[in-house]
Amino acid sequence: MADLKAAFIGLGVMGYPMAGHLQSQNISTTVYNRSINKAHKWQQQHGGNYAETPAAASINADIIFVCVGNDQDVRSVIYGEQGVLSGLKPGNILVDHTTTSATLALELQVACEKVGATFIDAPVSGGQAGAENGKLTVMCGGDQASFDKVSVLMQAYAQQIQLLGDNGQGQRCKMVNQICIAGILQGLSEALALAQSAGLPIPQVVDTLKHGAAGSWQMENRLVTMDQGKFDFGFALDWMRKDLAICLDEAERYQLELPLTKDVDARYAKLQEAGMGRLDTSALVKSLK
Repeated sequence: MADLKAAFIGLGVMGYPMAGHLQSQNISTTVYNRSINKAHKWQQQHGGNYAETPAAASINADIIFVCVGNDQDVRSVIYGEQGVLSGLKPGNILVDHTTTSATLALELQVACEKVGATFIDAPVSGGQAGAENGKLTVMCGGDQASFDKVSVLMQAYAQQIQLLGDNGQGQRCKMVNQICIAGILQGLSEALALAQSAGLPIPQVVDTLKHGAAGSWQMENRLVTMDQGKFDFGFALDWMRKDLAICLDEAERYQLELPLTKDVDARYAKLQEAGMGRLDTSALVKSLK
């Protein structure tokens, strides 16, 4: 593993610590970020190298990781004279940790094949805390051989890494993940409203229910803070709306109705309109008031 060289494109709240974990495992890592000052800060903190373009970061790397905002952000760092593709060589592996559409994953698969490289779509779950603590869950789509190579490196920042099938299946699994979260948060919001009205002590409610069938990560980590009206951390509902739009678009391809997902998305839209887009997704409880 120490012989492999990596590039990491995108140093947001997720990418910054993920790239740091790679470097801490003696994987020579070169980073790129639109804000060069953040790339320089990363180098000062973790060592490694930084480059001024995605192409320059990728040119000497064996495996290139990308973690940016949305489909268009991915395209902006992949294509063009200064994009990752211009620096790829036969045998390289491109890994996209961004949550995107499955359509983009298939597009990037084709683009990589044209230069003799391979592609793995690998969205993550676990949030900023998971990235910082090296406890992410990674959902992958691609071929087995490429997955076997990149999963060894992913162990630097992930506790669960799974290949779900061909390219696009990682992104589709992430869609399922986001739909589950949306439903759980809606249920917790309604449950909290009843618990508050009944005067139940919320910390004790959590301590009781987390051991039973209602237990979940969201309950253990968010119900008390929802009760306290604290929403200044975690995964912003702006990002969740982006993800739910991807879920609903994919559902249309299968002629599926997702009524709960549509309802939660509409509730988040109203919160966005009220200027709450940067609040944590657990702010969904505000839509009941």
